[in-house]
Amino acid sequence: MRLATIRTSDGTRAVRLDGDDRIDLGVTDVGALLADPDWEARAGRDGDTLGRDAAFAPLVPDPGKIVCVGLNYAPHIREMGRDLPEHPTLFAKFRESLIGPYDPLVLPEESAAVDWEGELTVVIGRAVRRADEQAAAAAIAGFTVANDVTTRDWQYRTKQWLQGKTFEATTPVGPVLVTPDEVPGGVAPDLRLRTILGDEVVQEARTSELVFDPVALVQYVSQIVTLRPGDLVLTGTPGGVGHARTPPRYLQDGDVLVTEIEHLGRCRNEVRKA
Repeated sequence: MRLATIRTSDGTRAVRLDGDDRIDLGVTDVGALLADPDWEARAGRDGDTLGRDAAFAPLVPDPGKIVCVGLNYAPHIREMGRDLPEHPTLFAKFRESLIGPYDPLVLPEESAAVDWEGELTVVIGRAVRRADEQAAAAAIAGFTVANDVTTRDWQYRTKQWLQGKTFEATTPVGPVLVTPDEVPGGVAPDLRLRTILGDEVVQEARTSELVFDPVALVQYVSQIVTLRPGDLVLTGTPGGVGHARTPPRYLQDGDVLVTEIEHLGRCRNEVRKA
């Protein structure tokens, strides 16, 4: 299945995409849908068809947790001058950082070094704590696209990354959740990820190159805290970020940032000055 959250005149609605049709699922958003233990059956039911011109909202507008993983592709680890990690490097974002997959990306006026980080994102579909491999796999509702847009000058002010990772309205997520049965590789997806800036492909990798794959990440994070339906896990970015270039390259007013993962779709965000 392919699920999304769209904006309507009456607020957001969760929908199932059947070709070009958007079938109303009777709840406000995908996060609310996933909170129903019987969400898969509910998502498969018939409903009213909503307008095709409605804009996509962030896939899960109000996740309880946004857990992010740093340094999870070997080429990116090397370009940042680090060793392969023994454990995942985790940080968090807040829900205020999220924007829709086609919303403008407004450059924070506080930063002069806004960078791109295209990422495969895991969407949690059931509560899980101290998961084994089987339980972790079962907790994955599906996958979507995100860009962990980062203010590098703020990220490296201290050894803690949070302040550079969660500037308000900088993280596009969507457009759809695709369930594992429709993804090559299932819960261990093998998909081409690309980030495109203007006409230039600036990042390209396969998600099978992750050091810690989605199931391993769900297992690891669930040792720390209960993951709940609608939580998001951004799995890390491959090589090609602007900060690692010589000279460094950052997002500028007028850029168009595209983040695409085959079978999952793309985010396309016009970059604007504040």
